[in-house]
Amino acid sequence: AEGVMCCDITSVASASKDLDAAKHVQKLFMNDDFRVYTNNDILGVELGAAVKNVIAIGAGILDGLGYGDNAIAALITRGMVEIKRFGAALGADPETFDGLSGIGDLIVTCQSEHSRNRRAGKLLGQGVPASELSDRVGMIIEGVFTVKATYEFAQELDVEMPITESIYRVIYEDADPREEILTLMKQFMM
Repeated sequence: AEGVMCCDITSVASASKDLDAAKHVQKLFMNDDFRVYTNNDILGVELGAAVKNVIAIGAGILDGLGYGDNAIAALITRGMVEIKRFGAALGADPETFDGLSGIGDLIVTCQSEHSRNRRAGKLLGQGVPASELSDRVGMIIEGVFTVKATYEFAQELDVEMPITESIYRVIYEDADPREEILTLMKQFMM
């Protein structure tokens, strides 16, 4: 949102089952700084926008623990695998996640200092209890709720989401973030 207010170049997806409606929104909002793409996969766009917050918390945890760019790049890459797997299980088009509402939103949210979910994760990595995150960030951290919902849906659907499971354990079971990272590093997955 900060980039939009500063007229920084921004791209978004307008999703609707009715592509004419999505194109109407595109026509209304596009300008020199704001590019709107259309998409008819509402579920995929919504899931990408929500579940990227889970991975952004993980990126913040890595930062808070002092890990660098390689660790965050690996998290983003493997996080996208989880998002696609989860989205496909719920009926979304996996290709949607290759676009702005998938990888685009994931990258910016995991890298931006403006992301409240990333900031919350950083605090977790620095040892701040999950119960204090909203007060410390000064806002509701929607990703904390998304972690729980995503974890529970993935369990019901039998979808493999080890990163999400680790973040769930850190937030809801007070697991040690470093131990969770070590567990993830030792797992054999596809």
